Amino acid sequence: MRILLSNDDGYFAPGLACLAEVLSSIADIIVVAPERDRSGASNSLTLDRPLHLRKSHNGFYYVNGTPTDCVHLAVTGMLDTLPDMVVSGINDGANMGDDTVYSGTVAAATEGFLLGVPSIAVSLAGFSAGNFGTAARVVADMVRRFQRDKLLGPVLLNVNVPDIAHEALQGMEVTRLGRRHKAEPVVRSRTPRGETVYWVGAAGSAQDAGEGTDFLAVERNKVSVTPLQIDLTRYGQLDAVRQWLTK
Repeated sequence: MRILLSNDDGYFAPGLACLAEVLSSIADIIVVAPERDRSGASNSLTLDRPLHLRKSHNGFYYVNGTPTDCVHLAVTGMLDTLPDMVVSGINDGANMGDDTVYSGTVAAATEGFLLGVPSIAVSLAGFSAGNFGTAARVVADMVRRFQRDKLLGPVLLNVNVPDIAHEALQGMEVTRLGRRHKAEPVVRSRTPRGETVYWVGAAGSAQDAGEGTDFLAVERNKVSVTPLQIDLTRYGQLDAVRQWLTK
């Protein structure tokens, strides 16, 4: 089995190194990741300049572009054959609810999915303990399960792992995306030259974190696994818009 790894924290990120080390024992691994932190890059492609593919001292490849660029370049130009799976992560921080819209981690997996490759995005839901090994073991178990019994149809899974020791996990739960409150206001500051600048505010707190959501599963120390889709069509509003346009 051949797995393409990417992320949005950059090729030097500890979560990526941990994931590559663990998965290399069960599959052939190739890493193509951004040359710097591209968190929040979402599904953007770089179209205004050429991309460079370089190899690091640790064997990882890195690209001067976005997470989507990395997977797109690897699958459509670098590799001779399609990988069996794309895994993106391990992100340092959760990607739940509305986060998935902005997440470069999810975007890298989404690009693999759009190119016909089963894909998993994995995030460590916490910033303090750094239990990347826990998340890597969870993904390795999922990869083994996939090797034994492939899911039917296209696969895009968003996985959030509590930032705790592996033995403290309370199982896995298939979830839906929750929702957050709106983000905090931008933070205004001034540069030494007297210019006004703005920092994007923090993400809001969870608004819909009820039964069945990714937020609640992680709060209960469970691994959250959410199947995602890309079709943005709001089917329930099709007739209403048709009627509105014909008035």
